[in-house]
Amino acid sequence: MNSIDIFSTWDLDSEIISAIESKGWKTPTEIQLEAIPIGRKGKDIVGQAKTGSGKTAAFGIPLLEKCSPLGSVQAVILCPTRELAVQVAEEIDSLQGNKGLMIQTVYGGVDLEKQAKRLTEGADIVIGTPGRVIDMTKRKYLNLQNVKIFCLDEADRMLDMGFFPDVLWIFEKMANREQTMLFSATFPQEILDAANEFMVDAIHIMSDDLEVEVPEIDQYGIQIGRMNKLWALGRIISNLHEGDQMLIFANTKRMVDILVERLDRARIKSIGLHGDIAQNKRERILESFRDRRVRIVVATDVAARGLDVDGITHVVNYDLPDDTESYVHRIGRTGRMGKKGESWSFVTKEDISALDRISSTWNMEIPLVEVPELNDSFDKDPVKKRDDWGEVSDSFGMVKVKLRVGNKQVSKKIICDWIIDITKIPELAVGSVFQDDNSTTVEIHVEKVSYVIGVLKNKKWGNINLSPEVA
Repeated sequence: MNSIDIFSTWDLDSEIISAIESKGWKTPTEIQLEAIPIGRKGKDIVGQAKTGSGKTAAFGIPLLEKCSPLGSVQAVILCPTRELAVQVAEEIDSLQGNKGLMIQTVYGGVDLEKQAKRLTEGADIVIGTPGRVIDMTKRKYLNLQNVKIFCLDEADRMLDMGFFPDVLWIFEKMANREQTMLFSATFPQEILDAANEFMVDAIHIMSDDLEVEVPEIDQYGIQIGRMNKLWALGRIISNLHEGDQMLIFANTKRMVDILVERLDRARIKSIGLHGDIAQNKRERILESFRDRRVRIVVATDVAARGLDVDGITHVVNYDLPDDTESYVHRIGRTGRMGKKGESWSFVTKEDISALDRISSTWNMEIPLVEVPELNDSFDKDPVKKRDDWGEVSDSFGMVKVKLRVGNKQVSKKIICDWIIDITKIPELAVGSVFQDDNSTTVEIHVEKVSYVIGVLKNKKWGNINLSPEVA
């Protein structure tokens, strides 16, 4: 059975079938195959699909079938950006064929009165961004009370951009809503909570189209504590060549802002990109990055989803992502068009298992390497390295300190008692002691280790310098 035969077995409206044929579609995508039959039954859907998977048709075809050319709003589709709203509107319009539905878009950044005039002239389907939909509703140009079908596209991106309170406001105004379809590439807990609250026995669909191609670039991991991530980042930045561009990923909007601020203190120019930044400003940031006027961008995953810049040479995972697929999407931002690319991931001791999971899931080698040497053109590190005892402590908070005196010179008990006496630390701050012929390793609690090393640096045992160091 060919793909047009599959569409025909669904007994779709003849106008929609004609539109599908005119578009030249050969094979329904995975998400279309799963979602369209369920959506046509009027069931609520929670669909997981990425951009470019054909999800617009997956919710658009059932929506189009249920709407009639009445001139009153029967369906609303919410999108995170005006670009996506326009794109979705064009796709929905092309799918309706000659059905005659009036499809109107409402979004910020353009004249509100013109959009309001089109709404008053009649609309069967409204596609827009949350803020402008609310604006139109409050001004009485848009009545949500009688909307039967509601679709939320790229829900995770809306969450990251700070739109979710607006989305919930719109949800609550649709008292007579009969069907809700929610699509997202990822599902943070806030989205799952909203789905549970506003949807009835939703069918969950995951598309196999989420499988991703692993880019062929140089990948490195650096095991490092949180306190010295910025120092390591400064080292990598010091080795950028002229014309290189870097995209740094952080897991939260707050961390994006913190990184931009701290890089600025180190006299490293960067720009942040996340959902709390106004849309027109985000567009200017993206444009300046494409034009190479900006060299370094710090972003969250969802805010960077629409970022398509061929010149990115370095991707840095300042924070490892929460899921393995996001890692591949991140590093895929570099090494495009056959150009050389490299990715660096900062890995705390808590992240080791996550890095192993990423490697095994995608069958990749991500070697753990040392922090790069400072470029010769720099006389000092952009960011100073700090003592990070927490990263080298064990699960009990103990740090192993090695001294250059062994069991030939002193016993475990004597050296242990001597350290407690000379440093005046509590006995509980000293753990196990290990010895060989030439060295003694003493466990010191993380809260006291910096002080103990400082005291012992200038001490000798007999004529032997102790030279304490982390084992």
